[in-house]
Amino acid sequence: MSKGVMGSGDFAYRAQDGWAKWPEGWDSGDVAAVGVDRHDNVYAFNRGPHPMVVFDRTGNFLRSWGEGIFKNPHGVHMGADDTIYLTDDGDHSMRQCTLDGKVLLTIGIPGKSSAYMSGEPFNRCTHTALSPQGDIYISDGYGNARVHKYSPDGKLLFSWGKPGTRPGEFNIAHNVTCDADGWVYVADRENHRVQVFDGKGRYETQWNNLHRPSGLYMTPGKCPICYIAEIGPHLSVNINLPNIGPRISIMDHKGKLLATVQADPARGTGPGQFISPHGMCVDSHGDLYVGEVAYVSFSRSYPNVPKPARIRCLQKLVKVTG
Repeated sequence: MSKGVMGSGDFAYRAQDGWAKWPEGWDSGDVAAVGVDRHDNVYAFNRGPHPMVVFDRTGNFLRSWGEGIFKNPHGVHMGADDTIYLTDDGDHSMRQCTLDGKVLLTIGIPGKSSAYMSGEPFNRCTHTALSPQGDIYISDGYGNARVHKYSPDGKLLFSWGKPGTRPGEFNIAHNVTCDADGWVYVADRENHRVQVFDGKGRYETQWNNLHRPSGLYMTPGKCPICYIAEIGPHLSVNINLPNIGPRISIMDHKGKLLATVQADPARGTGPGQFISPHGMCVDSHGDLYVGEVAYVSFSRSYPNVPKPARIRCLQKLVKVTG
């Protein structure tokens, strides 16, 4: 593999440094999640003063929106109908919006949480996914250990999950996605696994050999590819342990590892390195866009280093062909 290339085979990438052209003087803050529309425009859901910033594929700024609406951006899911589902763990709510920011549907009571670990929606919900029929799954991961299923118009159908480590239990349900056959995949972050359920919340299997899986992205269609952002270790005793991340693991729809995208060293602020890869997506060319909560995580990663005034929290990894 040539210098600067990460991954292997059909999943080899090179970081495109300085891709995102933020407007002069803007600071994104942490980019918690990223989405791509059918035109390959990139939606960076971030914790700066402009919560949604939109770029074209070459990194040019197109527009921003969401000011005054979102409190702590966390999850992005792109709908097939040119809408975007945005999960706000600080506001305990999920909003479906048009691509220019008009709110179409709100699930949850903005600013009001359910009781901690009550199982009732929501206490710091984390992410959203759609079933093939348009039903809405919302992972309720920080103050609950649940996944909730809603009808397309926002009616609660049922919920499943409780705190724990056994099948069907969660220790931070951090992300959720769904494939074309209706299987539901949940990033059970602090249990170091992805759990797989049917559309009724019945446990089917789990994918192991992961380290704190944080972000999930699954390609559309049959036999999808799953991209898993692993945020790696954060304890002082293993923070520099090699070969466990932060990284992107790429798996087939049955959990077989196809490639690992990881720089050497993995942790850092350079091109292709990560501090805490939190959310990601893939465009029609196969390029990866990775958002990071680097400001929040920097002091854990570098406890004796002053936090820089600016940290890159969004990067593009271009697929290497030929």
